[in-house]
Amino acid sequence: MSIEIIRAAMRREDEKSFVGNTVFKTEGDKSVYEITFMSKNGKDWDYSLHFTEQSGDEDELLKMDELLENDDDLFNQLLDAALDAYPA
Repeated sequence: MSIEIIRAAMRREDEKSFVGNTVFKTEGDKSVYEITFMSKNGKDWDYSLHFTEQSGDEDELLKMDELLENDDDLFNQLLDAALDAYPA
């Protein structure tokens, strides 16, 4: 699957927790997605997936969410983009 990362960001909320996001689109999907990452320790990550620019096809969103749940490489690619944007 071809992913185009549009932008990414990561910030610290307090001493240990992080919040970040990656905006991306995939080949074949009409929608632009944003995945928001949250971690209390910088190691275990939760996420929330939503449309970025405008509402889109809910079935596409559900398929993308399922893909993120099952494809660690895809999830890590999007998380790495956000982590790479973290100011050192």
